[in-house]
Amino acid sequence: MLQEFDERRVGAESDVHSDGEPGADLGRESRVDGRQFADWTCCPRLAAEAREAVSRFLAELHPAPPAHTSQNLVLLVSELVTNALRHAGGVTAMRLSADRRSLEVAVADPSPAHPQDRTPDLTGSTGGFGWPMVQRLARTVAVRNEAGGGKVVCATLAR
Repeated sequence: MLQEFDERRVGAESDVHSDGEPGADLGRESRVDGRQFADWTCCPRLAAEAREAVSRFLAELHPAPPAHTSQNLVLLVSELVTNALRHAGGVTAMRLSADRRSLEVAVADPSPAHPQDRTPDLTGSTGGFGWPMVQRLARTVAVRNEAGGGKVVCATLAR
């Protein structure tokens, strides 16, 4: 799903780069019905790489989302990527998109198993806080199976 951006260009073709590294960003822009669309796709190997990609993505949005929304998106992405790395065998792709009303992140991984609610461990040993946090931060959360295996977790925040 491509989302509309304001007039400022995000990920313009001249900015597209891919050096073959798993964490490389790929930005695309197109026009549909006179509206400008863009999205970013990358494949972070670490949650820190995902947070950096989100920071770069947010820096290009015009107008910028409020600070609390940006912070929530960084936290949401960090949790989704950490969950994919810890429980699902890694991240196969991460996609960020936005329009005037919302921000969306989609994290794909190779596991067909959907995230499960579990009782958080208050001692900090085994976690259990990430998925409930994702569900509370996001306006919507959806999990869909991929035809070739694996799944995609999509979350949307109000902008």
